[in-house]
Amino acid sequence: MTVVLVVDVGGSNVKALLSGEAERRRVPSRPQMTAAEMVDAVHELADGWEWDAVSVGIPAPVRDGEVVAEPVNLGEGWAGFDFEAAFGKPTRVVNDAAMQALGSYEGGKMLFLGLGTGLGSSLALDGRVAPMELGHLPYRKGTFEQYVGEDGLRRRGLERWSFHVEATIGALVSALQPEYVVLGGGNARKLRELPDNVRLGANGNAFVGGFRLWDEDAPGRIVA
Repeated sequence: MTVVLVVDVGGSNVKALLSGEAERRRVPSRPQMTAAEMVDAVHELADGWEWDAVSVGIPAPVRDGEVVAEPVNLGEGWAGFDFEAAFGKPTRVVNDAAMQALGSYEGGKMLFLGLGTGLGSSLALDGRVAPMELGHLPYRKGTFEQYVGEDGLRRRGLERWSFHVEATIGALVSALQPEYVVLGGGNARKLRELPDNVRLGANGNAFVGGFRLWDEDAPGRIVA
């Protein structure tokens, strides 16, 4: 069996989990963190672990396993970075929201929204998971991400933030018509009520998705 190291890169923390381990490990990230610094941090986090392959979820556009634009909430040096060479093992790199969506997927048409530092998004249909950048679409006087990301929560407070989260979900559901919505990210559990057909994803779904990247029998696959 392939032993997989899953790395979930976020704007607040970098988290890692190894196949068969119960406890994830984490280290704070920062707005200036580069790709090389992340890899060094993961090697320190994973001290004592051994693995055959690596899955990395990154909050940036990814095509054909390569980061094609710098993350909004991290430093530079991510686009075009050779993660496989840096880790020294076969490595699959995907958008972080797509990795969480893959771990959350239970069939049908699903919209995944990640409420964290920004707004991650992916759409799954009939086993195919497509990463999206819905957070950058226009909303009110800015974008969806500016209202429902971490900065929006800090500036507007929980009640107004929750209002904008519900409005964001409503707008995206109207446009995309999913059968159900899964909310992930560190701030999702701050919502006191959830709209119909919306549920919270499990905390470990990003890691489930990372393991599924190497599982030929997984219920879905990422298409970009």
